[in-house]
Amino acid sequence: MAVPKVCGIETEYGIHHVGGDNPVVSSSLLVNAYVTDLTRAGWDFEDESPGNDARGFTREGAMPPEVETHLVNAVLTNGARYYVDHAHPELSTPECADPLEALRYDKAGEEVLRRSMRSVARLLPSGQKIVVYKNNSDGKGNSYGTHENYLMDRALPFAKLADLVTSHFVTRQIYTGAGKVGSEASSGRDVVYQLSQRAEFFEEEVGLETTLKRPIVNTRDEPHADPKRFRRFHVIVGDANLAEVATFLKIGTTALVLALIEDDALGGVDVRLANPVRAIRQVSYDLSLAEPLELRDGSRATALELQWELHDLAAKYAEDRGLACLGDEQVGRMVMERWEQVLHGLETDPASVASQVDWAAKLQLVEGYRERHGISWDDHRLAAVDLQYHDLRPERSLFQRLGTERLVSDEDVISAVSEPPKRTRAYFRGECLRRFPASVASANWDSLVFDLGSGPLRRVPMMDPLRGTEEHTGELLAGSSSPAELLTRLSA
Repeated sequence: MAVPKVCGIETEYGIHHVGGDNPVVSSSLLVNAYVTDLTRAGWDFEDESPGNDARGFTREGAMPPEVETHLVNAVLTNGARYYVDHAHPELSTPECADPLEALRYDKAGEEVLRRSMRSVARLLPSGQKIVVYKNNSDGKGNSYGTHENYLMDRALPFAKLADLVTSHFVTRQIYTGAGKVGSEASSGRDVVYQLSQRAEFFEEEVGLETTLKRPIVNTRDEPHADPKRFRRFHVIVGDANLAEVATFLKIGTTALVLALIEDDALGGVDVRLANPVRAIRQVSYDLSLAEPLELRDGSRATALELQWELHDLAAKYAEDRGLACLGDEQVGRMVMERWEQVLHGLETDPASVASQVDWAAKLQLVEGYRERHGISWDDHRLAAVDLQYHDLRPERSLFQRLGTERLVSDEDVISAVSEPPKRTRAYFRGECLRRFPASVASANWDSLVFDLGSGPLRRVPMMDPLRGTEEHTGELLAGSSSPAELLTRLSA
């Protein structure tokens, strides 16, 4: 059986500093303003190895991501990582046990950025402000990422994984795309609006890079877990979603497709594309959802038809084996129901999913603005409307005014800002930081480093994402009055 798809989302946020000109400095100001007065630990870079390639080699000329150890980098009590990545503030959710939990902590990340804006506003000189956007493009040819991570069985050959998952990544944008006015790389095609903000920035099928020559399937082999048992599948091809149903489906459907591949449950159905790089742009530019894509076997099918095929395979898998791979059977059934509903809505009338899918919601917004003002698609005001959709300030966000469908409550989101998930190792990380803040010297995904004030630093490994949960460590933590006692009991 497929390993449970422990998952998480990393989001690089767009940032604009009115009165400032250095985005790295601006991002550092923003993150520091939030973390300075909080219980938090610094990031431990001991095990960072972003240059490791799952193929066992690195293509000549490849540029693996740099590890920027000099920039602000903090671990929060909810188990998340909040830091500056290149010129952007970035928040990585803690490890989550199911797609609904991943959505909850993704929304908690948005709340952290909103609080950061309020905190930094009190520190900036008069006339300056820092504004954050949850989007993927600055409109000037630069794209920044929203990455996903999924726990995989190391025994699955990476070449097989890459070969079989690509079609899902290319076609899922019909419900995960964030929508975009115009194009920055349309190769001469007249594109006034497209489904995805990220699709046109991908230039290769498989590769290690994340900022140049972006691949549809990223080969970074940095498991942050026992490397003999697990793989962390690092997915860089998604958009930053504000619509909750879109985020839920992005994680849920991908986790299911990965389970199908891991359990060899595709049943001989071949949905592989002849040219994925061409197809990912083709799908993004096709608002009709009717343009056929060429498959490797010479046949043709639309993105919607390929998603239906994957849905039907997942439905059979659920019937035969259940959905424990998604961490919760009930959440798994919810993924299947929502997947079917959205595909049916897209098939009958894409406007009907505007309360669930970002690109459809934004398209209605933009078209309404065009009609009211009688302007053409190349009017600069439409680009401003597009950007304002992603503004995280509640009083300025156009997304907030649309009333899209909610799957998590405000109360659950607020609690997730400070409390860790209970069913992954993030619980132990977050609780140790909350209970013993002065003694946690640093942390990363797979270990904690304690400083007891005397003697050497003590590292506690956490190599299994499904251990260190409340069930495993709740009583241990509750019964330890000091970090020294905790470490003694752990050793025993």
